[in-house]
Amino acid sequence: MATILKTESLTKAYGEQRSVDNLSITVKQGDIYGFLGRNGAGKTTTIRMLLGLIQPTAGSIEIFGEELQRNKKSILKRIGSIVEVPGFYENLTARENLQIHARIAGVHKKNAMDEVLELVSLQHETKKLVGAYSLGMKQRLGIARALLHYPELLILDEPTNGLDPIGIKEMRRLIKGLVEERKITVFISSHILSEIEQVANHIGIIHKGKLLQEIDFKQLAKLNRKYLEFTVSHEAKAAVLLETELSTYDYEIRGEGNIRIYSHLGQQAQINTLFVRNGIEVSKINMSADRLEDYFTKLVGGGEIG
Repeated sequence: MATILKTESLTKAYGEQRSVDNLSITVKQGDIYGFLGRNGAGKTTTIRMLLGLIQPTAGSIEIFGEELQRNKKSILKRIGSIVEVPGFYENLTARENLQIHARIAGVHKKNAMDEVLELVSLQHETKKLVGAYSLGMKQRLGIARALLHYPELLILDEPTNGLDPIGIKEMRRLIKGLVEERKITVFISSHILSEIEQVANHIGIIHKGKLLQEIDFKQLAKLNRKYLEFTVSHEAKAAVLLETELSTYDYEIRGEGNIRIYSHLGQQAQINTLFVRNGIEVSKINMSADRLEDYFTKLVGGGEIG
């Protein structure tokens, strides 16, 4: 696959503070690239540099195989974007807002507005003023505006922020559809790990301005291990039994009575019997695998996400 977006040692400093620090990422054609990090990690600053809104302190950006600084005008014509919350004239309809943008962007295709409104499922909401739109509808209208000039790359900054579960689901469906039907490459930043897990095929994890990991989900699935998880009345006593009776040290105490066992998969009945026979109550048994949130937490060292 061709490389659509590439940065090398991309840095943005404000005095002594580096918001983005030697960031090197690669996005391939057809990717849904999830750019993950806590709030304040440097995601929006990176996106502003990718869109030429602010200048890097150091490093380089290549998009479509060309240097952004040398060919900014021609490159940006091929990109659609939403940075933070999209703004509209709220006393106008969706179509009127798109008409203004079409004139500014030089879009002359006759059916362009109808196509993008249908694409984001707003074709039946064209008479309503945008001020009466829900946040989810405004986000979808923002994507419609970003798609009006038929971009090859779509850059989205936290597009599910503030959306309810239905709005998040609609956004997820929309993004997947753009890649499958329009063959658009999508770069999407978020701190909502469960959503990125369901939509992206490749991720980059940024923390305090630095890239910690860049990996595709096929590799991530191999790294994430299956485990048995028991919820017990006495996790320390359970740990002792695992070591003395089953000769395994491949476990993790998770707190609140939860203990994960990475060995003896498929032997949950025997382990349950061992615990109960030794006076440990077992309230729950699960077999699962580490999720993206577990992997992220390990990388950034724990704590709250968001």
